[in-house]
Amino acid sequence: MSTMSEPAGAGAGAENAAADPAEALLAQLSRWPDVQAQNLFAVDAADRLVLDTCAGALAEYGAPWPESVAVIGDHYGALALGALARGAGRVRVFTDALTSRRAIENNLAALAPHWSGRVEFAALAEAARGAGHVLMNLPRGLDVLAEQADAIAAAADPAVQVFAGGRIKHMNRSMNQVLAERFAQLDVSLARQKSRVLTASGVLENRPASRYPQRASHRVNGTSFTLAAGAATFGAARLDPGTRLLLEHLPDLSGHRTLVDLACGNGSIGIYAALTHPQLRIAACDHSASAVASTLAAARANHVEDRIDAVQDDALSRLPEASATLITLNPPFHIGNTVTADIAYKLIDDAARVLADGGELVCVFNSHLRYRSELARRIGPTRQLARDKTFTVTASTRRRG
Repeated sequence: MSTMSEPAGAGAGAENAAADPAEALLAQLSRWPDVQAQNLFAVDAADRLVLDTCAGALAEYGAPWPESVAVIGDHYGALALGALARGAGRVRVFTDALTSRRAIENNLAALAPHWSGRVEFAALAEAARGAGHVLMNLPRGLDVLAEQADAIAAAADPAVQVFAGGRIKHMNRSMNQVLAERFAQLDVSLARQKSRVLTASGVLENRPASRYPQRASHRVNGTSFTLAAGAATFGAARLDPGTRLLLEHLPDLSGHRTLVDLACGNGSIGIYAALTHPQLRIAACDHSASAVASTLAAARANHVEDRIDAVQDDALSRLPEASATLITLNPPFHIGNTVTADIAYKLIDDAARVLADGGELVCVFNSHLRYRSELARRIGPTRQLARDKTFTVTASTRRRG
């Protein structure tokens, strides 16, 4: 869902400011630590419409805001903090991106620290468990929506009401179908400020079986392994061609005890390395909660869960300087729909911080991006391990001093 909208306080926000106890709080929300700019906002018309639609449904039955509300896909806290300001007792929040979680935590600490005990972050299924009311930002991907709807249908109260909002330009009728296949009733709100809310209620007993996590088997250099991935994980359960090229040309790992798999995605690098090098322990991390869950699911599927740890992290912030001898990286080259090298350079720079003198970063990237000179400058001497018509695999040796 887009986070670009009218300035906080404009349109419906300004009209409702006096009557809505949440509006003053919404107007102060910050996007930090996400990108901030004058034309980017932490709350938009879809967030407000979700809160208003839920409030209207409660008012229709003369009911107060419930003691507990589930929130899925909140970007900066508009739904979570807005629900508390409207009268919810507490909220359980699932959001995939670590940036979003930290933005919500920062807004909570800055604007409503007295509510800190009323906000709980949880995995998707746990956030939905027993919920009678779910507030959602609609994801753009239909697969992600299906996975979220499956989790709600399996874990929430059978009479649950789901209020899923989005900007009209990012919505389509297939979203209606995904929800209608899992819930007995679906209502579509009138448009307001180029936003709509889909209200789904009543879990269907006769609904499609969940397809997540998806599983797929792969074979590289004679080693077979299985990937098990959620819909929001980059590449799902596929083995993307760049990662395959990296795995086919991994250097000798026999001298290492630990491999740090940075931006692990579906865990394919760590899984393969653990299977082919029994002495290795894998320390995997990703910005995405879905990627971390997928890596752990794949570790269990391949019976190497005792040697693979995966955590949600901002690059390698949990690791001290000069603490690793081997890091692998298949860096993303886009943020959302924007193609940019910034995220790759951030990851490479943090790898440089964490690598010990003489340690190696093994990296794969789209050849046209020409990262090799940057790797040499930021890490140290860089050699090419493999190259095809699309991808290049390199090994960079850290030189300190």
